[in-house]
Amino acid sequence: MKIIFAGTPAFSTPALEALANAGHEIELVLTQPDRPAGRGMKIDASAVKLLAQERNLALLQPESLKQAEVQARLSAVGADVMVVAAYGLILPLAVLNIPRFGCLNIHASLLPRWRGAAPIERAILAGDRETGITIMQMDQGLDTGAILLQHPIPIAQDDTAQTLRDKLALLGAHCIVEALIHMQQGTLLPVPQNESGMTYASKLEKHEAEIDWRSGAENIGRAVRAFNPYPGTHSRIHGTSIKIWQASPAGDTGGDPGQIVAIERRGIIVACGKGALVLEIVQKSGGKKLSAASFLSGFPLQPGDRFECPDD
Repeated sequence: MKIIFAGTPAFSTPALEALANAGHEIELVLTQPDRPAGRGMKIDASAVKLLAQERNLALLQPESLKQAEVQARLSAVGADVMVVAAYGLILPLAVLNIPRFGCLNIHASLLPRWRGAAPIERAILAGDRETGITIMQMDQGLDTGAILLQHPIPIAQDDTAQTLRDKLALLGAHCIVEALIHMQQGTLLPVPQNESGMTYASKLEKHEAEIDWRSGAENIGRAVRAFNPYPGTHSRIHGTSIKIWQASPAGDTGGDPGQIVAIERRGIIVACGKGALVLEIVQKSGGKKLSAASFLSGFPLQPGDRFECPDD
C-alpha cells in the first residue's frame, strides 16, 4: 500500500520500520520541525526524521497541516492510507479525507480509556493492571474515532513510563502491520467507541511530580514510575531538591509524612501518609543518578530528617 507516515518521537520509529519492512511503499514521512532540546537547547532532529533520512524516504516538516500548499503536497502522493503515531500536530478534516482509506492512529491505550496526550503515564498513575494499543480510524475528535484493532498488554509492577512506552512502541508496530493486512483483505471492521468507558489522559504538568508525602506509599510509588523519565518525581530536604527515580513499598513503619525513619542497605526509608517507601535510586540537582548508598556518601542524611511536603 502507498502510505504517508506521520510521527515524531522514538515511540513512532518501530512502526515506520515495520511498515517499510512489510513491503509497503512509504511515499512521504511527516515529522515536526527540528526544535531546541536538552540543557544546551541544541536544535535536534526528531527520531522519525533520522530514520527517514537513514532509509532515504521523502520527508516533510511543516509547522502546520492547514496550509493549502502542504495539503496539495499530501494529495499529490495518492496515498492509500496515512498512519499517524505520536505526530503532535492536529490533522484538519481536509487532510483526514486525503488518503483513500483515511488516516489510522496508533494510540497507546485501550480506547476509550485514556484518550489524550499522556495515556501511558496516566495508566500507571491510576494503578491500571493493563493497557495496550488501539488502531483507530481518525476523525475530527480527540481520539474519538472508531476502533479498528486492539491488543492488550499487562503493566508490570516495576514498569516505568519509559519501559512501558518501549513495549507499546513495539506492540504498535505489530498492530499497524496487522491492521493493514486486514484492510487489504477487507476484514477490518470499525467499532464505535463506548463513551461510557471514556477517561481523559491530560498532558503532564511539572507540578504533579512534586511528592506529597501525605499521600499513600502506593500512590507515590506509582508517581515515581509514571514520571520516569519525565519530569522525574522530586522533593526537597535540607534546602536541596532531590529526584527519586526508583522506589518500592516498605510496609508501615510509623513516622510523620516525609520523615526518614531508617537508613538501610536497601535504601532510605521514608514515612508516607499511609505506609512507607524505600528510596533506591536518587539524584541531587545537578548530580548523577545514584544508588541510595552512593548518594548518602556525599549527601549525609539520618533518621529523623524530613523531606518537605508541598506548602510546608
